[in-house]
Amino acid sequence: MVSKVLIANRGEIALRIQRACREIGVQTVAAHSTADADAMHVRLADESVCIGPPPASQSYLNIPALITACEISGADAIHPGYGFLSENAGFAQIVEEHGLTFIGPTAEHIRLMGDKITAKETMRRLGVPCVPGSEGGVATLEEARRIAGDMGYPVLVKAASGGGGRGMKVARSAEEIDTAFGAARSEAKAAFGDDTVYLEKYLGRPRHIEVQVFGDGAGVAVHLGERDCSLQRRHQKVLEEAPSPVIDAETRARIGGVCAEAVAQMNYRGAGTIEFLYEDGEFFFIEMNTRLQVEHPVTEAIFGIDLVREQLRVASGLGLSVTQADLKVNGHAIEARINAESLPNFAPSPGQITAYHAPGGLGVRMDSGIYAGYAIPPYYDSLIGKLIVHAADRETALARLDRALSELVVVGVETTGPLFTQLLAEPDVRSGDYTIHWLEKWLAR
Repeated sequence: MVSKVLIANRGEIALRIQRACREIGVQTVAAHSTADADAMHVRLADESVCIGPPPASQSYLNIPALITACEISGADAIHPGYGFLSENAGFAQIVEEHGLTFIGPTAEHIRLMGDKITAKETMRRLGVPCVPGSEGGVATLEEARRIAGDMGYPVLVKAASGGGGRGMKVARSAEEIDTAFGAARSEAKAAFGDDTVYLEKYLGRPRHIEVQVFGDGAGVAVHLGERDCSLQRRHQKVLEEAPSPVIDAETRARIGGVCAEAVAQMNYRGAGTIEFLYEDGEFFFIEMNTRLQVEHPVTEAIFGIDLVREQLRVASGLGLSVTQADLKVNGHAIEARINAESLPNFAPSPGQITAYHAPGGLGVRMDSGIYAGYAIPPYYDSLIGKLIVHAADRETALARLDRALSELVVVGVETTGPLFTQLLAEPDVRSGDYTIHWLEKWLAR
């Protein structure tokens, strides 16, 4: 097992990693910006190293500073969390070249899955069902017009690099393809430095279903069921649950088996998530995230497994602690992302928290690094916590989430907590009858 882990992240995920390390006797080093000097994970880590000023480009994205922090502290491994450098193949390669352990996949696999065109081609070759679309990047408007006309409208023009909904435009007719193609390329170039785009068939009423996979890097892999992340705003997930209310055990085993076999053939190492659009009983691959997901706690809840601990094991060469036969679904779990944002416009709401009370009780977990007196800095993502509930069935989980939300108190900044109380009163949410477009339409109303 690695002996000392540098946590190259911040907020709730940094604290999450720190806790997993502490439980198995692995020391931690909190790499932090000056803005995060008082963060909870910094206070609880065995050591801390300041890596730069508040802007992420000068701290959490500063690769030389992170490597230097390892040398200063004697850390022999780096955990990137999610976001920042977690899916940066160059960073993973540099970490390994310095004789350190990167707690994640190899640079080769990060690079392979980081380009959506290559990822799609790879997954199709490995037997994973994909959305119909162009064979590769589309270089010219004339080519885009031809492919869209052959495929039939509506179509989606998507950036080959990046994510988060940027560089993604819908063309519902031949009259819209010119604008969508140009806008997607411009946005992709500005956001990712790469204007390569490709075309996919646009699905009208899909759900977002993702399968958690885990590989040992030596040809053995398992899946841990699916998560339903269909409640989204601007392509950003808002609420996630596991298992999905529309996937039965037989379907779960089938698509999970396909995904596990694919990553086993790749000799993939560590945690990964294979994301699909699901419509009319069919799965269509959209991308693979080569990292731990924000919503990983719902999977942990229903399978009773610590995914961060599993990451540490696999990165240390110890292999998986479970087999597929060991992994059985137990109950239902839901996660609500609590952001420091003011409703209804979702504007960031940084500032000092004057009072805070976390909900508790049976089956309630609050992953957050905030505390009374903590000042939320304005430089980073607005996620301040994740409220996760677990119960024997979905109906009880919904009731438990509603109860837990009523106990959550955050004073000093506005949060998205009240949004979930409203959502839980909606019949479609309670029945699980929604698509990736449902929340946007509900908010518009």
